[in-house]
Order: sequence, then C-alpha cells, then structure tokens
Amino acid sequence: QVQLVESGGGLVQPGGSLRLSCAASGFRFSMYTMGWYRQAPQKQRELVATVTTGGSANYVDSVKGRFTISRDNAKKMVYLQMESLKPEDTAVYYCNVRVMGVNYWGQGTQVTVSS
Repeated sequence: QVQLVESGGGLVQPGGSLRLSCAASGFRFSMYTMGWYRQAPQKQRELVATVTTGGSANYVDSVKGRFTISRDNAKKMVYLQMESLKPEDTAVYYCNVRVMGVNYWGQGTQVTVSS
C-alpha cells in the first residue's frame, strides 16, 4: 500500500532553515508528481510546492525564492528545503501523492518558527 513518511520538522528561529524529507513506498514513485502541503492552526490545508516526474517545480507565491522542492527517484524520496523561515510558515507539513485518483498523505511533521 502507499505510504508516505515525513521527517525533519522542528522548532527554528525566524530566518532559520529546515529540510523536510518524505520517504515513499508502495507505488512507482518515479511516475508521479509529488507535493508538499501545510496546514496551520485553524486554517485550511494549502499546497506549498510540487515536483513533477521530470523534476519541474512549482511553488505557492508565499514561499517562492525561499523554499526548494526536490526528489530522488532512486531513493524514493522527496525533500523540501526551507530557508529564511518566517513565523507564518508555522504549520504541519504533509507529503502528498495522487495515485489512481486517490490522494495519499503522510502523518505530517510540525514546523514551528518562533523566537
């Protein structure tokens, strides 16, 4: 079955950096676009970034120039490098893939940006 396991979250000061990782299994990883979403308290889950099978990336405007999504098809991993973090980036971050019309999510990893 499809499994996504996120890691790398934590507490960081404003201006700091974090790298999130997502380990994928149970599907042909190299054939699917992968995404990172986030959900802040009392807010809807929002798309942060996607990376296509060919490695093309797209970002929500609020993270452009600060976040970088990447993938390693051999390791079945997707990453989110986050720089210049702001308090408004605080959220639970989720890895996502849509396989055969079904959205799959990991358990999420908490990112807290605070001084």
